[in-house]
Order: sequence, then structure tokens, then C-alpha cells
Amino acid sequence: MSEHNNQNQQNAQAEPSLSELLQIRRDKLSALQAAGKDPFQVTKYDVTHHSNEVKDNFEAMEGQVVRLAGRLMSKRGMGKAIFADLQDGGGRIQLYVRIDDVGEEALAAFKKYDIGDIVGVEGDVFRTKRGEISIKAHTITLLSKSLLPLPEKFHGLTDVETRCRQRYVDLIINPEVRRTFEIRSAFVRHVRDFLDNRGYMEVETPVLNTISGGATARPFITHHNTLDIDMYMRIATELHLKRLVVGGLERVYEIGRIFRNEGMDTKHNPEFTTVELYQAYADFHDMMDLFEDLLSSAAQKILGTYQIQWQGNDIDLTPGWPRLTMAEAVKQYTGLDFMAITDDAEAVALAASIGVELPEAAPATWGNALYEVFDQKVEEKLIQPTFITMHPVDVSPLAKRSPADPRLTERFELFICRSEMGNAFSELNDPIDQKQRFQRQVELRENGDEEAGMMDEDYITALEYGLPPTGGLGIGIDRCVMMLTNNDSIREVLLFPTMKPLD
Repeated sequence: MSEHNNQNQQNAQAEPSLSELLQIRRDKLSALQAAGKDPFQVTKYDVTHHSNEVKDNFEAMEGQVVRLAGRLMSKRGMGKAIFADLQDGGGRIQLYVRIDDVGEEALAAFKKYDIGDIVGVEGDVFRTKRGEISIKAHTITLLSKSLLPLPEKFHGLTDVETRCRQRYVDLIINPEVRRTFEIRSAFVRHVRDFLDNRGYMEVETPVLNTISGGATARPFITHHNTLDIDMYMRIATELHLKRLVVGGLERVYEIGRIFRNEGMDTKHNPEFTTVELYQAYADFHDMMDLFEDLLSSAAQKILGTYQIQWQGNDIDLTPGWPRLTMAEAVKQYTGLDFMAITDDAEAVALAASIGVELPEAAPATWGNALYEVFDQKVEEKLIQPTFITMHPVDVSPLAKRSPADPRLTERFELFICRSEMGNAFSELNDPIDQKQRFQRQVELRENGDEEAGMMDEDYITALEYGLPPTGGLGIGIDRCVMMLTNNDSIREVLLFPTMKPLD
């Protein structure tokens, strides 16, 4: 056996197994408890500063006594002085623990602390000879004992599946993950400030409903025991919000969780977050202006630039985004001119000429043919921010028809990097037309389309009282955060994405 291999074998033998490490930590806890020093009995520690505050204000704070608390991430040296790294809510800072400052007993106790333990430290702010801003400890208090070693002991935490299941460990080990969720929080805050400053009122609407409506999606079904009825978890907030506009709340919005019992992939999670907003006396053009302003200003405010990267593409969010009708986009990218024909069969044949087939549940109409060509052949080509407008009425049951062409609706979707970022309409406010469209959705549902909508008689009643001309917009919060953080998977921007149980 070579000397190198022999050394590796000796190191492997010297390195304790995971089960041995777990037992060692539990033994340390038992010893502390037996000595009357149970860390789990500590209820509070008065923190005066965080690590980033100390580092950012070192010149003013040098020599000042501070109290910090956080997790031990490393320890170096075992003599009369030990250096350690403390990680708290503001970042990391070095600790200097010396026998002359803390005493022999406290240093001996600190030597037994493990990486991952949570401690409170009181000490002086100073700079080491090597120039690193540090805390010279006077006292160190064990606040919580970590009974599991951090993953870096076992080659780090890089597996996406494990990171999503154990987000708490992911946040400890990977600083960039924390940054993602700080940006998410900042974006949600920006959305609220943006809308509040424009006179919108934030409201809350039911998550549980007796009817699934407001979108085309398969719902989750649950059961209410007291009422003994099945209920649907909401697939959209739309219909309740528009009821409020009927009631005279002219600008409303809701940021909330949506639930759809559908597939899971890099862009879809069964529960996700949207903001939906409605403005009386506005149309879909106003919604385009608002959306462009909201998203571009978010990039500028949070990231400091309009130029970002996403999915390997350089994206320019400078305001002034292109606006194409769906038919124009189809013609531009496929050469097919749907506006030159009116016959349903001819439209279906035109789609088939480039290999586009309609789903079995979709009626063979001009509008469905146009939409499927766009969906299958054009969407994948939209990289830079692009508004696609004037969707067929066949796929837009809640949008107002275009006065110029009743086959189309005043609707748009925004696409960036092949991803739909939001959906908006000039809202349908004709109760007779709305009831007919609901009826068509009911027929589709009866023919096996589980995503089709249901008849909502109460919503029809609301429209009969009168909904003013209204612009509405729904934005996918998760998609926007994916873009702002350059993440390709929705699981990376959800703290706790839906996961299949391991057992």
C-alpha cells in the first residue's frame, strides 16, 4: 500500500462517524445539564448589535463594548487563545477568545463548544494585527446546543432536493440563499408601496370557496365538516376583488397564496403567490403601463439597475417594452397570418401546417388555433420583455371583447425569458356575455376539462348591479423574484416548496 493511501486510511479511521459525532454532542449536553448549565433553560440574551453594524461603523465603535448572539461557524487554535467565526442575522464576524480576558474556566468550556452551537458574546470591538474587525470576548454564554453537525462536515449542502427539504440548514450554510429571500421580501414590500402610493386599498378575500373560479385551473378540494360540504381552495382572487369594485372600492389589490392542483416543474408549484389588482375606469393599456412601471422600478430600486441576467440571457428592463398582438407575434415568428382568415376549419388547418394540433378538449375554432400556435411555437422565442395583447375570446372567459374584432379580447400577458410574468384584461362587465361564457366553461367541464371554470351565479348578480369599466392585472410574485435573483427554478425562491414525502 502506498504511503499516501495509508495516510488516507489513517485519517478515515481517526475521523469519527456521524453516529459517534451525534453521541459526543449528546454526551456534552448531558454533562452541561448535570453541572446545572443546561443551555435550553436560557430564555433570553440582550443583544445590542449585529455583526454588520459593527463592521459598517467600526471607526465609531472601536473599543466599545457590544453584545452579539449567533451561531459558531468555525474555531481555530486550542491554546490560550482561540479565534472563532460567529454568524448572526447581519452576517459573520470574528471572535477572539483569550484566557487573559475570559478566564481559564470559561476558555475550557468554550473549547468544548461545537460548530453550530448558538452563543451570546460580550466584548470589545477591535481590529486584529492582520486588520480583521473582531470582537475580543469578555464573556461567552452558551444559548443553545446544536445536536447535529452542520453539513460542511460532510462535503457541504449542495443537493437541491436536500436544500429545499431542509431550508433551515440551507440558510445557515449558503449565504446567497438568504440574499434571495431578502430580495423576495424587498419585492413584496415594493409592490405594496407602489400600489399604496397610487391609491390602491389592500384587502383580503376567502381562500376557501364553494365555487372554483377566476382562472382556468384544476383546484384542490377539501371538506368542511360542520357544513358537510366540499370546498375549493382558491385558484385566483379575481372574482371576489371585482365584487369589491362593484361595491365602490375603485382601486383594490390582494397579495396572497393561490392553490392549483396541477403539475410541478421549474416554473410551477402547487401553491404560489400572486398580486391581483383592479382599477375602476381603466383598461388593459393602463395595466400595461402600470406593470412596466412596477417591474422596472423594482429592478432599479432593489438591484440598482435595469440590466439583469436570467436563464443565461442578458435582459434589459429599461421602460418602453414592445407590445404585439398575439396575431402579430404569430405572423412575425411563424409567418402564419391568422387575421387574413375567418373560417374555423381553415384556421385549424393553418395551425396543422406547422405541426400544431389542438388539445382534445379544445373546440376546433379560429381562436383556439391562434392560441395554440402562439403557445407552442412563439412563446419560447420571447426573451426580452414583451407584451402580447388581444387574446382570443375562446381562452379568455373573463376579459372584455375587443370592439374592433369580437373574436378577440382586450387582454395581455407579459413574457420575459419565455416565462409568463403576469396576465391582465379590460374586465368583462356585461353580465349577459359573462353568463354565456361561464356556460361554455361548464360545458367544457362536463366534457372532461377539469381546468374549466364553473358557473358563479352570485358573481353574475354582482355584475347585474353594475361593474364600471375596469382594468385588472395579476402578477406572479414567484416568477418576478426568480427573474430578480437569476434563479431558474421556482423552488429556489420558495422557502418551503412542495416536496414529495421521503417515505
